[in-house]
Amino acid sequence: MVPEHHIVGKEEEERVLRELNIKKDLLPRINRNDPAIKALEEINGPIEDDTIIKIVRKSPTAGISVYYRVVEGGLFK
Repeated sequence: MVPEHHIVGKEEEERVLRELNIKKDLLPRINRNDPAIKALEEINGPIEDDTIIKIVRKSPTAGISVYYRVVEGGLFK
């Protein structure tokens, strides 16, 4: 039931931010202690703070929805 999580590479990151017409600091955050981030780290190794994560959710009504989050360590402000 957990949606797909993917690390966004630096080249794709620039494209995503340009398409969304947004700066990275305006994207929602995901804590590095989130179980999905921990699972990604087991596969890909350590994930640095400020890395963009692409989340793909499947919905019976909307089809596929894509969301982006920025990895942040520590407590949320």
